[in-house]
Amino acid sequence: MIQDDDQDCFTLEEATIAEIHSAMQRGILTCRSLVEMYLKRIAAFDQKGPALNALILLNPRAMEIADEMDVAFKQKGFVGPLHGIPLLLKDNIDTGDMDTTGGSLSLKGFRPDDDAFITKKLKEAGALILAKVNLHEFAIWGETASSILGQTLNPYDLTRTPGGSSGGTGAGVAANFGTVGIGTDTINSIRSPASACSLVGFRPTIGLVSREGIIPYSLTQDTAGPITRTVADAVMVLDAIAGYDPDDVATAWSVGKVPDTYGKFLDPQGLQGKRIGVLRSFFGTGLEHQEVNAAISKCIDTMRANGAEIVEVKDAIDANQLVSEVSVHLYDLKDHLNSYLSVLGPKAAVHSLSDVIASGKYHPGIEANIKKAETLSTDSPEYRERLVKRADLQTQTMKLMADYKLEALVYPHQKRLVVPVGQTQLERNGVLGSVTGFPSIVVPSGFSTITASAPIGVPIGLEFLGRPWSEPILIQIAYAFELATKLRRPPASAPSLS
Repeated sequence: MIQDDDQDCFTLEEATIAEIHSAMQRGILTCRSLVEMYLKRIAAFDQKGPALNALILLNPRAMEIADEMDVAFKQKGFVGPLHGIPLLLKDNIDTGDMDTTGGSLSLKGFRPDDDAFITKKLKEAGALILAKVNLHEFAIWGETASSILGQTLNPYDLTRTPGGSSGGTGAGVAANFGTVGIGTDTINSIRSPASACSLVGFRPTIGLVSREGIIPYSLTQDTAGPITRTVADAVMVLDAIAGYDPDDVATAWSVGKVPDTYGKFLDPQGLQGKRIGVLRSFFGTGLEHQEVNAAISKCIDTMRANGAEIVEVKDAIDANQLVSEVSVHLYDLKDHLNSYLSVLGPKAAVHSLSDVIASGKYHPGIEANIKKAETLSTDSPEYRERLVKRADLQTQTMKLMADYKLEALVYPHQKRLVVPVGQTQLERNGVLGSVTGFPSIVVPSGFSTITASAPIGVPIGLEFLGRPWSEPILIQIAYAFELATKLRRPPASAPSLS
C-alpha cells in the first residue's frame, strides 16, 4: 500500500486500470513504484510460498521502461490508454526484445526479429510488458504444463491446474502479478483459465484481433484476447488490440465493425431487456456437476432479477462431439505451425513440427497430440468434411438464436470443477465459440465448497456467447452481471504484502 500525508492511499491488490491511473494523476503512484510492487509479489509467490510457477521470463528492461514512462508522464501526461500498465503476455506471442518459446525447450533462446502485431498495439497504448508467462506447450490442450517451465498451479487450490492453455496468464493475473494479461484461444484457452481462476476472459470474433506474430495452432480457430480481473479492464485491453492488420487477412472482416471504443457499452443496466438462452445440453447431470450447476443457477436467477428475459434452450449440442468430430485444431497444427517455424532461420533450432518431434525437447503431455498431428493435413477429405460441419454449426447456432430471438447464450464454461494436477482437462464448453468463431466471454460465477486445499473454494466460470461482431452486447451483459454479483475474489495463497 502507498499512502501520502493526507491519508490518500493506493492498494495494489485487485487494482484496476482506472484506479492505477487515478493514483498516478493524484501523484501518489509512479510507474516505477507500481512495477516494484508487482515484482515484490512475484518474488514472494511465483517460485516461493505457493510456488505458482507462472512466469517464464521477467522483462529485464521493466524498470528502465517504467522510468521512461514516468518521465513521459511528467512531460505530457499519459502516453496512451494503458499508460504504465504492467501486462502479462502469453509466451506464444512474439516479442522482439524478449525470447518467445511457446513453452517449449525446442525453442529455448529463440528471440523473434520483431514484436507481434498485438504486442506493438499494446505498447503503442502504453502497456508495459512485465513478463512472458507459461502456457500448455505450443498451446496444445488445457493443463498449462510445459517443458520450458513445468506445471503452473491454480492459486485457489494448489492441487489443481489453472486451466489452459493460457494458465500462466490466468494464475498470474489472479494472484496480482500484473494488472492485466493476454491469452490465446483455439478451443478453450482464454476462457478456461478465466473460469478456473475467478477472472474475465474475452474471446473475440475471429478477425477482430490479429494473429500475426503469434505461434499458430489452428488459424481457422485461433485468436487472442484479454484475461483480466474486471470487465472494464478487459474492454480497455480489447480497445487496444482490436482492428485491421494487413498481415492477417481475417482482420479485413473487422473493418467497419469496430467502434471508436468498446467502453461506451459498459452499461450498469446492460441486462435489462436482454433475451438470454440457457443452453441446457451444456450442463452436466451427474453428482460431479452439482456444485457448478448450483452456482450457475444462482447466477441465472440474478440475471432474471436484473431485467434479463431467460429462455430455456433444449436443443442438443454435444461439446465433446464438437471437439472430436468438428474442430480442425489437430488437422491445422502441422501445416500452420510449420508456416511459423519454417521462416525462423538460424535463430531457431527447429523449423517444422517434425523437427520438434525429432528433438525430443517437448513435454511428454503433448506427445500423443503432436505425433497424431504430424499424420494429419489440411489437404485431406477428412479436413474438408470438418470444414463443412463447421459451416453447418455456424448456421445451426445462428438459427437457434434467431428461432428463440436471443441476444446471447449462457452456460457453464466447464461442467465440473477444473481438474487436479496430473489429470487431463475435460467437459469444457468453449468449443462452441472456437469452432464457430463467434465471440464469447467468461465471468466469475462463484466458488465450490471450501476444502482443505481450497480455502475459499474452487472458482466456477459462466460463459456468454453471441453472434459474430456482437462484442458490444456481450460487454453490456457481462458488465451488468459483474456489478450485480461481484463474485470475483482474490486467492488466499497470494495475500497482500503490505
